[in-house]
Amino acid sequence: MLLFKVRNLGYNNFLYPIAIMLSLPLSVGGALLGLLLTQNELGLFALIGIVLLMGLVTKNAILLVDFTLAYMKEGKPIFKALVEAGVSRLRPILMTTLSTIAGMSPIALALGADGAVRSPMAIAVIGGLITSTLLTLVVVPVMFTYIDSFYKGFRGLITNN
Repeated sequence: MLLFKVRNLGYNNFLYPIAIMLSLPLSVGGALLGLLLTQNELGLFALIGIVLLMGLVTKNAILLVDFTLAYMKEGKPIFKALVEAGVSRLRPILMTTLSTIAGMSPIALALGADGAVRSPMAIAVIGGLITSTLLTLVVVPVMFTYIDSFYKGFRGLITNN
């Protein structure tokens, strides 16, 4: 059984955080697409929304990689560890995404005083969350697989010489 506590799972390796950082372009693309579709400009508030968005997307990817490393440490093969990590983190990731979208919806609709100024921030967050949530659950495990096989192959080259 996977224990929910902080522990060292292999982040002393510089390659695994690359899989986490690959989720960031997915969020920026969705934010820019959302601003483009709603014909809003990329201003200060939209950039603030993108910074907020990157924090949420990074958190989701960190949890996915962290659980995968924990399952691998238990002795499970990489594919099974990735599937179990994705299944166990799907509901919390979707809950975070949907609650953030629900909280940002009144701002995106420009309700209230000065709502038109803050609307691009919420639109950037909502657009980025929609695309990154869908793509992070696919792209991060695929890239994690490539990075892990590269790391194991590279480690094998060093130990054989």
